[in-house]
Amino acid sequence: MADLLYVIPANSSKEDIAKMLREHPEIKFVSLVGIDMAGNDTDEKIPVRLFLKDMDDFYAGRAVQTDGSSVVLSGIATLNNAKVDMPIDPNVNWFVDYNFEHYDEETNRPIGTLRIPSFLIHEGKRVDSRSVLTDTLAYVKKELLDIFHAHPSISGLDVNGADVTDVEFTSATELEFWVKTPLEEAEIEEMSASQVMQEQYWERTHGAVRCALEQCVLELDKYGFGVEMGHKEVGGLKAQIDESGRMTHVCEQLEIDWRFADAVQAADNEIFVRTIVREIFRGNGLEVSFKAKPMIGLAGNGEHTHIGMAVRTKDGKLHNVFAAKEPTKDFMSALGYGAIMGLLKNYEVINPFVSATNDSLNRLKPGFEAPVCIVTSLGHSPKIPSRNRTILAGLIRDINNPFATRFELRACNPYTNTYLVLAAIYSAVLDGIKGTVTHTTDELLAELSKQAGEDGFYLEKDRAYRSEEDVFEDYTEEERNRLFGAPPATVWENMENFERYPEKKAVLTVGGAMRDQIIHAFRDGALIRWKTELISRIIPENRDIVRKAKEIKSSFVTDQDSYNWNKINGIRTYLAKDSIDEKSLFTLLIQALNSGDYATASGLQVEMYDRIEELKALYDAYQKNMI
Repeated sequence: MADLLYVIPANSSKEDIAKMLREHPEIKFVSLVGIDMAGNDTDEKIPVRLFLKDMDDFYAGRAVQTDGSSVVLSGIATLNNAKVDMPIDPNVNWFVDYNFEHYDEETNRPIGTLRIPSFLIHEGKRVDSRSVLTDTLAYVKKELLDIFHAHPSISGLDVNGADVTDVEFTSATELEFWVKTPLEEAEIEEMSASQVMQEQYWERTHGAVRCALEQCVLELDKYGFGVEMGHKEVGGLKAQIDESGRMTHVCEQLEIDWRFADAVQAADNEIFVRTIVREIFRGNGLEVSFKAKPMIGLAGNGEHTHIGMAVRTKDGKLHNVFAAKEPTKDFMSALGYGAIMGLLKNYEVINPFVSATNDSLNRLKPGFEAPVCIVTSLGHSPKIPSRNRTILAGLIRDINNPFATRFELRACNPYTNTYLVLAAIYSAVLDGIKGTVTHTTDELLAELSKQAGEDGFYLEKDRAYRSEEDVFEDYTEEERNRLFGAPPATVWENMENFERYPEKKAVLTVGGAMRDQIIHAFRDGALIRWKTELISRIIPENRDIVRKAKEIKSSFVTDQDSYNWNKINGIRTYLAKDSIDEKSLFTLLIQALNSGDYATASGLQVEMYDRIEELKALYDAYQKNMI
């Protein structure tokens, strides 16, 4: 299949695109990929002949419309005003998605669909996630160019601002995922023991998992992603072999990393990589889960998001503006300090985009290296780069390679809407740079390293923002919450940050792309999904846990057994059993959600999780004492 067409490069001419498609008749369809507020991508099958015939209309957004009420554009596209136009984006790569289960009879090649990234237009305004990122970066670039020209000498930066002609935003994501044999349930206790004993990380892959991982790396490279590594992650257990020699009971965690790209392209790449990975593993008889926390009690799936920024000068050279002029003296330039301080100071309104689901917040709990505290690490000295994995956003640097300097946000997961997260981050970065650009690197290091209670010229007085310690082991929960802020426990608490911090929300909306309409659409969609999942999935699943916790009949029952069962039954009743005068926690939670009392529902959700975990622990001990 070496002669298949995998990519139509960004900014290809219409003539070149038509020529490539005519030379590859196995590409039968095009699909316009718009991204809604939840990060969902659209997909349809439009015959290539129509695309070639009406190409100008596709570029102008006249060829394809979608029903906006069928995607997450809450409060924007309604049932009585649902028409959304879909102009295509020629400024990024277009990928061909091949169906290796359906071959073209004439060419004997797999049928291909050209996936074309697109925008969503409603009533003349761009209303999709890709537009928000694209338009945000245009605004941030304009503001940064003004800053460079107004402040040609910036502390710690080996660039004259007057020579800057362009700004480039780079990003990269990593993809973690669980893979398992379909319909088989994992033994959580066994897998937890394997994880604690570190039996899986970097372990050699075997059988179908090895084949699928190798196929993914090879296939993704054909698209030019520049895959850097595929490997086992921390979670999993050893598979078994059946009578025919096939592997069964597969349940492993893997990771694939690939090269950085322009920020919009990086977000597009991530969506396509997920598609390829899922299809290849499915072709090998395996299920893939990108959920943030597929199994409670085991490592979740993260997606560390890397943020970089460079400028091009009049001589055509590219410069990393986060890197320090003297890397053994300074951790980074003044722009780097401004960037990380902007991210940390405004993280309360970035976090809703990072963690917008019940699943995402299930991952962000102390332990498992899950970042829950708004804090960074730089390293103990500029000569020794930090690798503190307990912080939210870390400085990544290589003293011998200034282009490696970047920030890694560790809280994202595979279903985080990367477009909106990057838009929010770069808006916060701009705010931080504006507030710090006139200061020296020594002043900025002192500001970032200040203790809680100390006044700062940019950061908040009552908070600390830097720690070189293990934030889980070296601080109590009370200390973490006091120094770095209490993390949200529910989707409702996270979305309330938009209302709780209006001055920080203004940092996101100032450029006009992340306007109030967009934030409200995102927030409302997230709360609808939060409410629906609780009522239709989480509460029924927890009700099943309650029902399965049954009294065990035995001829030999001790006082410990009786005590355990009475306590278990009391929790079961409190959770799930209504009386005329008193309603169960499940019923109260459903009533609060249906009445729109989300603050009460949020508190009840937290209590429900705590009680369910208590029930599971008690019932496990109860079962183990039975003989």
